[in-house]
Amino acid sequence: MIRVNAKTNRGRRVLKKREPQPVEGPKTAIFARGSTSSQIVGTALKDLYLLKKPDALLFSKRNEIHPFDDEKPLEFFSQKNDAHLFVVANHSKKRPHNLVFARSFDYRMLDMMELGIEKAVPMSEFKNAKFAVGKRPCIVFNGDLFATTEEYGKMRNMFLDFFRGEPTDAINLGGLEHVISITADSESRKIYFRVYGTQMMKSGTRLPRIELQEIGPSLDFVLRRTRFAPDDVLKLATKIPKELKVTKEKNVERDVIGDKYGRIHMHKQDFSKLQTRKMKGLKRGAAELEGEDGESPKKKSKAGGSRNDAGGAKKSSR
Repeated sequence: MIRVNAKTNRGRRVLKKREPQPVEGPKTAIFARGSTSSQIVGTALKDLYLLKKPDALLFSKRNEIHPFDDEKPLEFFSQKNDAHLFVVANHSKKRPHNLVFARSFDYRMLDMMELGIEKAVPMSEFKNAKFAVGKRPCIVFNGDLFATTEEYGKMRNMFLDFFRGEPTDAINLGGLEHVISITADSESRKIYFRVYGTQMMKSGTRLPRIELQEIGPSLDFVLRRTRFAPDDVLKLATKIPKELKVTKEKNVERDVIGDKYGRIHMHKQDFSKLQTRKMKGLKRGAAELEGEDGESPKKKSKAGGSRNDAGGAKKSSR
């Protein structure tokens, strides 16, 4: 990577903005066409660009880009435009209607996956209401392949990185306008990419009833070539900054729901000295009294009685 030293204050501000931040915002994506592309893959590229706006750049001219053969053009565009996500459209006899999804780390290619379009319905053919630009989608993944296979698991991670949007602490239900559904079929191993618009209907309760209407694009993918980052590079790319690391509290735990539990260590307590309400059922028995003084309570009462008698005799003599 080429290191540039700024000579002006404006240049220093730009370089400082490009430095790694503790909490990164949405990544900019570049959508480009290769030297040869078909109408199907070109329309799909524009529809994906509309889903990613405003954090997206669409190149109008064709470029000699072959990501799996030469990564340097993408690394150059990454550093020039401060972009870390790419979608490249290609078409050839060997790999028709091809889309390459890629992302970079430190302006170097991190991982890539190649998806072929088998069926496509563009967004323009759906007449339903569209969503506003810049809204965060709700992303739903269906299928066991995303949890059982490494390739589909990393594909899930890449799609989340593409459409995650601005990080927030809370979600307003009224701002949820579209849902991206990605389904992986276990038998055919195809990926079904669908986009739905949301409509809030009256339900008679506090929460509305949500209805989904397909708004496009509708794409059927098949996974082709992949190139993922080595474990050491991926570990460096996903390293959590020190500012965001949560310090572990001693004797404090949290369950799955998020409830907080604390553990308190106390000295051994003597329950015999515990002050209780004076009631007949809580009085100490004869065995406890005998164990304390070493003699039975009956002998105590007899000795006390003899002393009383002697005292009474002296009084009578006087």
